[in-house]
Amino acid sequence: MIKKIFNDLNMDGFALRKENLKLLLIGLGIVIFGFLLMMGGKSSDPKIYNPEIYSFRRIQLAPMVVLFGFLFEIYAIMKKPKTEK
Repeated sequence: MIKKIFNDLNMDGFALRKENLKLLLIGLGIVIFGFLLMMGGKSSDPKIYNPEIYSFRRIQLAPMVVLFGFLFEIYAIMKKPKTEK
């Protein structure tokens, strides 16, 4: 379905081409995945400390994934599309 949408787009007036838009969507998916990794870890009772909120996944891995996603977005915007012959 996404392939059909990209094939139907008339890209004459846009600064970014189809390839750039595909890369932007991939980068957005990476950022969303990073934020999903940050979720969870709350305690059912607010008076009880849950050390799970400081796990490796939430404190180190997820922010690195989000940062990579944003860097990928910058790459997707700056990438020059291949010239059509």
